Amino acid sequence: MSVSANRLELLQIADAVAREKSIDRLIVIDAMQDAIQKAARSRYGAETEVKAEINPKTGELSLWRLLEIVENVEEPARQIDLAGAKQKSPDAELGQYISEPLPPIEFGRIAAQSAKQVIVQKVRDAERERMFNEYFDRIGEIVNGTVKRVEYGNVIVDLGRGEAIIRRDELIPRETFRYGDRVRAYIYDVRREQRGPQIFLSRTHPQFMAKLFMQEVPEIYDGIITIRSIARDPGSRAKIAVTTNDSSIDPVGACVGMRGSRVQAVVAELQDEKIDIIPWTDNIADLVVAALQPAEVSKIVLDEQAEKIEVVALDDQLSLAIGRRGQNVRLASQLVGWDIDILTEHEESERRNKEFNERSELFIKALDVDEILAQLLASEGFTSVEDLAYIEIEEIASIHGLDNDTASEIQNRALEYLKAKEVELDKERVELEVKDELFEIDGLNVAMLVALGKEDVKNIEDFAGCAADDLVGWVERNDGEVKRYEGYLSSFEISREEAENMIMQARIKAGWISEEELKAEEEEEVEQ
Repeated sequence: MSVSANRLELLQIADAVAREKSIDRLIVIDAMQDAIQKAARSRYGAETEVKAEINPKTGELSLWRLLEIVENVEEPARQIDLAGAKQKSPDAELGQYISEPLPPIEFGRIAAQSAKQVIVQKVRDAERERMFNEYFDRIGEIVNGTVKRVEYGNVIVDLGRGEAIIRRDELIPRETFRYGDRVRAYIYDVRREQRGPQIFLSRTHPQFMAKLFMQEVPEIYDGIITIRSIARDPGSRAKIAVTTNDSSIDPVGACVGMRGSRVQAVVAELQDEKIDIIPWTDNIADLVVAALQPAEVSKIVLDEQAEKIEVVALDDQLSLAIGRRGQNVRLASQLVGWDIDILTEHEESERRNKEFNERSELFIKALDVDEILAQLLASEGFTSVEDLAYIEIEEIASIHGLDNDTASEIQNRALEYLKAKEVELDKERVELEVKDELFEIDGLNVAMLVALGKEDVKNIEDFAGCAADDLVGWVERNDGEVKRYEGYLSSFEISREEAENMIMQARIKAGWISEEELKAEEEEEVEQ
């Protein structure tokens, strides 16, 4: 009877630990087996290979000694020769193990303590793995918890079956928590660390606001309304752009709710953060106008290649468009994903005058014409000498006050200027040791080769190793701050697609890829 009670006790302990730690019962039994094996080795000798097994149904404990079958026995406690193994088991073969039953043992105090440590460690590891898997699958969700303690501004949150942290920079400014406070936050990361899985929460993440709206607005939860973009200055102001495919629904009105009930519930959770809700549109100009509200915009100029927007506001609307400490324009830039510059009408007029004067000076110098003619050409929209050199001569002759002979003379002088400039540039290219082979790539001219040479790109192999970002530059956005990095050919206004095509030409010429392989890749992309 005593044996049965011990068996029952083992299973009861395994069940109790599994329930308490929310882990699989078999993991606890496996930990017990490891602990008993360790205790048995201390009884029979550390050199003995012991295997313990607990029957998960009956709780019966069995112990065996494992012996490896080898040709020459060097460790009698772990090994046995083939002849000896055949006597115990006729089917024995080299490399296999045979087992010998061992009598049950009485655990001493030290062995029992050691076994307990093994079980505790195994259970703790299993608990950590369970917690990591559970919360890793919940990244992107909102969780509720209770403040356990506050350390150096970081808030430790008890989630019931785990512990999480809200770092100081993930808290809304001027927000304070005390022990026992209830808190809602967004799971944005779960990482394995030496002391166990770390669950990182945030109350400043843009998606925290998105999930709050999802909880308050059924149409967002059901997918009828989609949140396209969010920009936040946590605790102060936010902008959110929404859209819907259902023409019978007003997405902004649905998010605001009856008498503002829905948006106010989100505002209350975010410490009275002011929220501007705007309708999303694929027309960038209209989106920028909406994003800069309540400021009124008089003019917008788009630079699609550089993803830059120039906004002209009335003089009395400038401060409103920029916002306090640049908040309004910064959030609008975050929301749209483009860099936004704001000018007053006076500033834009000054800039236009400056550009007009610069073009006039260029024409006076390059074409050897008087100031009146240079200004006439600039006022007609010609921005460069290339415009005059390669345009139809009738276009120039159609300018009021010019005839065909004058137009022809202007174009000839433009061509002579460009030819002389090209000779100078080619001389510089040769001095930079840029190879002639780069002329074989469609789209590259001598001025571009000089620019590439200054960046140590001097042959087909060098050019083939470039990325599109190297040529046209790239933009990095961090917390609404936009940082622009110039490429080798940024000043030549080539598109990213053109840059990629030129690089691919170079890789084909360099033998890195064949035209057949390139065509196969393109067809595969189309299929996908």
